[in-house]
Amino acid sequence: MALSDISLTAGMRSNLLSLQKTSTLLDRTQDRLSTGKEVNSALDDPINFFAAQGHMDRANDLAARKDGMGEAIQTIKAADSGITAITDLLQQAKALITAARSASASSEITSLQDQYDELLNQVADLAADSGYKGTNLLDDATLTVDFDEAGESSLDIVGFSATTAGTIGSATISAADFSDSTAMDSAVTEIDDALTELRTQSKTLSSNLSVVTTREEFTTNMINTLQGGADNLTLAD
Repeated sequence: MALSDISLTAGMRSNLLSLQKTSTLLDRTQDRLSTGKEVNSALDDPINFFAAQGHMDRANDLAARKDGMGEAIQTIKAADSGITAITDLLQQAKALITAARSASASSEITSLQDQYDELLNQVADLAADSGYKGTNLLDDATLTVDFDEAGESSLDIVGFSATTAGTIGSATISAADFSDSTAMDSAVTEIDDALTELRTQSKTLSSNLSVVTTREEFTTNMINTLQGGADNLTLAD
């Protein structure tokens, strides 16, 4: 039956329109109750919808950067753990030299020197094992950490070399001849230089860790701010 075949009075048409509006409002209310949002599409409110979408897009981009910051923090911690362990090994090596000074038997001196050489080799091995996710700051790696969604704000964390036996950044430790007191004195000096280098590198890593941690916390707060702004534009009362 064609719509033109149905005769309705003005009052009936008015009631019908009122029912249609009521049905539309009920549908809209159901959508808001089910989604919790007043603005679910651009048809509801194009200005607020696209503004909220922009906030959420930026929040998602920053969330990806935050993940990168978290990985950078772990990389720095891995390097710092390596530095701590290498420091312990060098202090042990220094103690071997002290023991060799007071040793009288040549066999004991030879044994101490062999232990010393092995410790230097372990320093290199330990440094080589201090990487995280393919990045080793103790093997001259440079880690770039991006902070903003455009990649315009970043930090370069520059590592140093400790993976070659006897090399600690700018310091070099030579193989010592424990039968020669002059050589042992020189080795002690070189170890002290290496320990100073490690302390310097550790302070640099600590400073970088502080920057990355602060930016990670800031990014978390910014993501919450953006999400809150999006909610204010779209959530139902």
